Amino acid sequence: MTKDYYNILGVENTATKEEIRKAYKKLAKKYHPDLNKNEDSDEKFKEINEAAAVLADDEKRSKYDQYGTTADQFGNGFQGFDFSDTMSGAGMDFDSIFESFFGGGNPFRSKRSDPRRGSDLRYDLEITLNEAATGITKHIIIPRLEHCSKCHGSGAESESDIVNCPGCNGSGIQRRTQRTPFGIFSTQTTCGKCRGQGKYIKKECAVCDGTGVVKKTRKIEIKVPAGAEEGTNLRIVKEGEAGEKGAEPGDLYIVMHVKEHEIFERDGDDIYVKIPIPFTVAALGGEVEVPTLEEKAKLKIPAGTQNNTIFRMNGKGISYLHGNGSGNENVEVVIEVPERLSKKQKELLKEFEKESKKKKGFLSRIF
Repeated sequence: MTKDYYNILGVENTATKEEIRKAYKKLAKKYHPDLNKNEDSDEKFKEINEAAAVLADDEKRSKYDQYGTTADQFGNGFQGFDFSDTMSGAGMDFDSIFESFFGGGNPFRSKRSDPRRGSDLRYDLEITLNEAATGITKHIIIPRLEHCSKCHGSGAESESDIVNCPGCNGSGIQRRTQRTPFGIFSTQTTCGKCRGQGKYIKKECAVCDGTGVVKKTRKIEIKVPAGAEEGTNLRIVKEGEAGEKGAEPGDLYIVMHVKEHEIFERDGDDIYVKIPIPFTVAALGGEVEVPTLEEKAKLKIPAGTQNNTIFRMNGKGISYLHGNGSGNENVEVVIEVPERLSKKQKELLKEFEKESKKKKGFLSRIF
């Protein structure tokens, strides 16, 4: 009798294995006799398993696509299958059964679980703008798990206390044979006694209670590179927490946070600062002293400088994080107007005003 397995599972004849697996799981749970009490659920459930058994196997699917019938490829169809275990629902694990069909690899291969690497750690480090500009060496103290110095991370009181696990005979896995609609299958799980390590500790280390690690604080030297900025991330290899059973430690990640400066503002590798200058210097020109990230420097102000003029001081900014050289310091001058004037200053300003008006009158006659 010809059956449309694709229609039974509700998939197209071009469906991938993943699509078939998802369709099977959905329908199997829907029509499982323990969950569905309708009279036809038993037959429907058998039909779903039969369809999946064919379409899950590349060779069987190819023959089915070619002949369009189970009889051509199986002779008596699925009469030899016993669905009783599946129908009872006892211990049925759809994922474990179908994983061997849908890309799960060889279910009979032994694979021992390796000890897990230690966890990575993060430390948020606050630095000043000056420290970011030139770089600095910092020392931090972090709490972390380290390998036990007594057992060297093994977790055992002595080396003779480490033996092959009796639960899995040192393989790290436990096998279970199960009868399914597709035949007898052997599934494997990680050994619960040794957690897949294949080794068992008869007597645990008294210092670390068999964990192989102890809680400690460690002082670590951090070299902050010149040019670091907000969010700069440093990776310190193997300075994280210790791995289990002597496995290698994780890494330590340092995340930089640059504090705001009281007078400087940063934009990339450049810095900006505002400084006040007397209006006489702005008018006549002169030299003023300005702050930099290292020390004070002299800045020449040309005569006739206007308010909010920006002067660039090359190389006085932040060092480049990757490469040689530095950014610039940009100095914005703000002309100060005195709040109080002496009698003589007032007289001089009045003379200045008169001269300014004469020039203005002369220019007005021209224009």
